[in-house]
Amino acid sequence: MNLALKDIRANLGRFALTAVGIGMLLMIVMGMAGIYRGLVEDATLLVDRIGADLWVVQKNTRGPFAEISRVPSTLVYRVQAVPGVASAREFVYHTIQRQHQGRALRMSILGLNWPQDKGEWLPLIAGRPLRQNHFELIADKTLGLELGASVALGKDTYTVVGLTSGMLSSGGDGMAFTTVRDSQAIQFDLAGEAMRLERAARAQRGETSDVFLREPALSERMGLPASELPAVAAPMLSGVIVRLLPHADVEQVRALIDSWGDTSVFTREAQKSLLLEGMVDKARRQLGMFRALLTIIAAIIMALIIYTLTLDKIYSIALLKLIGARNHVILGLILQQAMLLGVVGYVLAYTLGVRLFPYFPRRVVLANEDLVQLAVVVLVISILASLLGIVKALRVQPNTVLMG
Repeated sequence: MNLALKDIRANLGRFALTAVGIGMLLMIVMGMAGIYRGLVEDATLLVDRIGADLWVVQKNTRGPFAEISRVPSTLVYRVQAVPGVASAREFVYHTIQRQHQGRALRMSILGLNWPQDKGEWLPLIAGRPLRQNHFELIADKTLGLELGASVALGKDTYTVVGLTSGMLSSGGDGMAFTTVRDSQAIQFDLAGEAMRLERAARAQRGETSDVFLREPALSERMGLPASELPAVAAPMLSGVIVRLLPHADVEQVRALIDSWGDTSVFTREAQKSLLLEGMVDKARRQLGMFRALLTIIAAIIMALIIYTLTLDKIYSIALLKLIGARNHVILGLILQQAMLLGVVGYVLAYTLGVRLFPYFPRRVVLANEDLVQLAVVVLVISILASLLGIVKALRVQPNTVLMG
């Protein structure tokens, strides 16, 4: 006869309620680890999916994800001329927030170098890749946009032609994919009044300049849109992504491009390290502290619960000692109950977590490594938590039962 199971059956309601409470607490601990894994996965998602060997960005910046990077569009042709480079593509990335159908729509927009890149590499769950250079958009399902929906961004309206899954930015925002030209049009869009004021300011400056006074025809051209002025550069890129030939020396190509006065170059691993050490580092440490605190709290709560259950059984323990039960029988009663409490709590935590975590605003990734680690921690906590009750049980005198 197992005394632990018999005692649990006698107090099933209290044991079940206690197990549910511990299970909810362990689910939060499990979720903290999962949120951290999700942060890391979101931060490195694009770097892994794009598969570039080198990232060329603005000098003394840390890339388009860690901070703002601006490079001229002509940089693509300079990079293509470097020995060992197989291809160089434009890269535009930025985050916007707009109103759509009465709600805030926040998204990170990635420009695809159409027609070389139409988005075939994206994990599409519905729709198709881009087929034209303008006014088409692929959106992640977390943005809540339906296939075929129209979204007004800037002065243009874009049609959702494809839906993806799991494409989130490091900030947890759903991603949208357009062509590079459309992405730049959205990023550098100006209101009509702002454009009118800019042209008026240009015209006013022309009236006081000797150059424009000698050449009246130049003053007339000052009223044109900025995109039609030949002296104005094309919109800037966030960076250039580079793929190398199979036989190319990565470090040699990187050193050559990095020697230019206007660029910094990072390998794929360096770009991932910058993301993890910069954007994710503080969140990782904060989640780690919360996880450690919750684990300690769980240990304290379990110790108090086991101690309370032991106090409720003082009369029974004294009776067992009076009839000659050995100490290991009493120790087994307390230790087995503690371990059962931990096991049931862990199973409840995992079961509830699998069902609830998909509804969290941030991605929660349950890694096997974290699950095994938490299982070991719960086992150790269960054993340590039972020590307080065991000490109390060993101090009970058999004559306690005779005292009523």
